[in-house]
Amino acid sequence: MSESFDLNVVPYAQVCRLEVDGCELWRAFGTDPAFQCLPEQGWPLPGGWYEVEAEVRVVRGAVHAPCFYPAFSSDGGGEADRIHLPLGHARRGTHRLRTLVLFHSDLVGLRFDPSVLPCEFVLTRLTLRRLNRLGAAKMMIRELMVRRGATGRLALLGRMGMDMLLGGPRRMADGLYADYAAQPGMELRSDYAIWMEFYDDTSPETLVFEAERVSKLELTPTVSVILPVYNTAEKWLRACVASVQAQVYPHWELCIANDASTMPHVRPLLEELAGADARIKVVHRSSNGHISRASNSALGIATGEYVALLDHDDALHPLALLDCVEAFTAHPRWRMLFTDEDKIDEEGVRSDPYFKSDWNPDLFLGQNCVCHLSVYRRDLIEEVQGFRAGYEGAQDWDLTLRAVERLEHEEIGHVPRILYHWRMIKGSTALAAGEKSYAHTAALRVLQSHLDREAQGARVEELEGYSGYYRIVRQVPKPLPLVSLLIPTRDGVVLLRQCIDSILEKTDYGNYEIVVLDNGSREAATLAYFAQLEAHPKVRVVPFDFPFNYSAINNFGAGVAKGELLGLINNDIEVISPGWLREMVSHAIRPDIGVVGAMLYYPNNTIQHAGVILGIGGVAGHCYSGSWRGYGGDKFRAGLVQNLSAVTAACMVMRATVFAEVGGLDERLTVAFNDIDFCIRVRDAGYRNLWTPFAELYHHESATRGYETTPQKVARFKGEESFMKARWRDALLHDPYYNPNLAIDMAPFSLAFPPRPWRGRRWEGAHLGTSSSGVRVDGVV
Repeated sequence: MSESFDLNVVPYAQVCRLEVDGCELWRAFGTDPAFQCLPEQGWPLPGGWYEVEAEVRVVRGAVHAPCFYPAFSSDGGGEADRIHLPLGHARRGTHRLRTLVLFHSDLVGLRFDPSVLPCEFVLTRLTLRRLNRLGAAKMMIRELMVRRGATGRLALLGRMGMDMLLGGPRRMADGLYADYAAQPGMELRSDYAIWMEFYDDTSPETLVFEAERVSKLELTPTVSVILPVYNTAEKWLRACVASVQAQVYPHWELCIANDASTMPHVRPLLEELAGADARIKVVHRSSNGHISRASNSALGIATGEYVALLDHDDALHPLALLDCVEAFTAHPRWRMLFTDEDKIDEEGVRSDPYFKSDWNPDLFLGQNCVCHLSVYRRDLIEEVQGFRAGYEGAQDWDLTLRAVERLEHEEIGHVPRILYHWRMIKGSTALAAGEKSYAHTAALRVLQSHLDREAQGARVEELEGYSGYYRIVRQVPKPLPLVSLLIPTRDGVVLLRQCIDSILEKTDYGNYEIVVLDNGSREAATLAYFAQLEAHPKVRVVPFDFPFNYSAINNFGAGVAKGELLGLINNDIEVISPGWLREMVSHAIRPDIGVVGAMLYYPNNTIQHAGVILGIGGVAGHCYSGSWRGYGGDKFRAGLVQNLSAVTAACMVMRATVFAEVGGLDERLTVAFNDIDFCIRVRDAGYRNLWTPFAELYHHESATRGYETTPQKVARFKGEESFMKARWRDALLHDPYYNPNLAIDMAPFSLAFPPRPWRGRRWEGAHLGTSSSGVRVDGVV
């Protein structure tokens, strides 16, 4: 007779118990929720074949990829022992799991991971029933026969017979289990779909709750939504207008300009909509003037304090206008703002969220990262005289560029919420980069026009093979300013020689000096190499005979440097691209730029450094580390010049005056985080730090000092980590160039479960959604 073992579950990680209306349910949060399983009989359990039975009723979210981690020793189970537990499709929200597992030896523990994404569920039972070999074989054959269908059954029986002939019952059983364990599970929903269910609930009950925020507003300005229309399909035009009418914030007017549409349904449809809602105003143009002139016609009938831009086949989130008005109220200096956005298909399915950086001037010159939704004070739009004809396809980019030319950084706001849905239909640039190719040509003209107005001495280039993304090539002054490249070293002559030779042989920027900061080299080969370098006019070796302190060495180097600009270079750097220093200098000489960082690769051509995000891993982490060279990153940010809070000192360039202004590197940070601390202080001094992918170098990381593995190094690292957290606690939690909806406890640019609060927001906790059971879902347990 088979034995059954009922398993009790105890929360182990990222799981908590809830009780709602007398019903016990579990909330799994994070990406690695887990239970420890306790059999009523206690451990151990004998190894062998087991039928697993469970019943899971999903209340919220979805159960994704559940699995067991069996422990066969006190060391616990690892990834190699993981057993997937395929769930069938739910019936009325309930999954009934019945599957076969094999434990190859006696169990001393068992971990059950219910999901890899957040969810709320009721676990009715979890049972193991021990089977003998015959019972296991029958169960597998029965399942495989159903799955294979009539045509596959003969092939299965034939292979079973061959396995029996060649290897006996054991080989046949192994073959059966390999087939059985590969059974398909339920179709997985996207992590964004799960994220929306938790943190972007737009159910009627939630919107009623959110509407209470309107009564708390100090001011209720009118928002004029500008909508140019030309031959829009009735389905999408109705949907677009309906998304405005569905706004929780009621104080709006929809200003529609019909750009002499030739389709007969457009005019009567617009008149019907305007007749049914007094807040809808329509102007019919007598001739087609394209989107810029049509938008200006819509602006001509606008009376609101604020102007929001909407395309004729897109949709607004129900809370779009309310969130924007609240933001303007909370930040009275703002004269414009932009929000996050996603895409929506013809079936209404949302995807591809763009969780944006706060205002990022240099990234904005590489891609239109403002785009949707953008809202302006109407007087600002009037100052720039609205849209310019002749730039159709990039008219919104042109408008924003001319607006920001008049604004201070603090007057440009960002609401980190998905408040705009960009429709993916044929002819829309949301569908593919190849749509509306004329927009790319217009963008080139728009960007060059801006550069010319700003007299920046720069030209714009579209990135080869990446339509819609751009590079600004900036000039360097003549004569070239002197750059002092500071290279600390202690022996390690092979790497040092590779570093210096690559600079001397490959760098096409002529005016630099290499200052080797010798921190007590003793090896004969190193000293002989130093003697050779003395004869080179661009290189000098300066001794620094004190205990190793990276900050102190570079501060000393800055004191003996002759250059107008300083470059901090690790001795394990190797130049790839000849233009690396020219590119970095072209940015570092800009008066508003502080520190400039480069694209660094490991020797195997994977990314080592593509900028730094504050808060990742506790203090800071590198973007896209380990991704292959050429990887575009999140919305191609790995391929574009942009402002970031910090870059690595393995290769950074700045003006000597900037270095001196903030007091150089903090010598209390002897090894770790001194570059992060320095960059934050430079940023706080009013400069923008910048990272460029167009300066490419190899970084043979930690090849000379090694990794933080000894007890002394670990203790020192922990101390420096604590120093940073104490000094920069708020900065590490709120990197302006990294969206609060993205994770800091997982890989960069993963979705955050839950999102972090938006700094400065008056309405903390709003717009997070409620569970269908009435439990507030805010991610706090």
